[in-house]
Amino acid sequence: MIIECKDWHAQHDKMPPGSHLRVQGAVTVSHPGIVPVLVKRATQDRSMGVALELELQQQDGSFLQVACDKEVLFETHEVHDSITKVDIFHDGQLIACITDIVETH
Repeated sequence: MIIECKDWHAQHDKMPPGSHLRVQGAVTVSHPGIVPVLVKRATQDRSMGVALELELQQQDGSFLQVACDKEVLFETHEVHDSITKVDIFHDGQLIACITDIVETH
């Protein structure tokens, strides 16, 4: 399956009360009953990056087969002080690499 995605952004928010990492983007799905979800991959490389997996969850019900863009968001409060990239995978394939991570203080 080919996944179309766009507008990926990563933010390392260091504002009080605690630091957190936020990754978001838009994924084109084949119908409104598909919900894209980002989760941390079980296998992380040992570089200064974070690896996420894009999962497509199917909702129950009947839906028109109409392509639509859906927002996807990942947020964690784990410490990621020195990350330099976020890799996003789907079905074992790299679909996005974010290297411009915005830091807010």
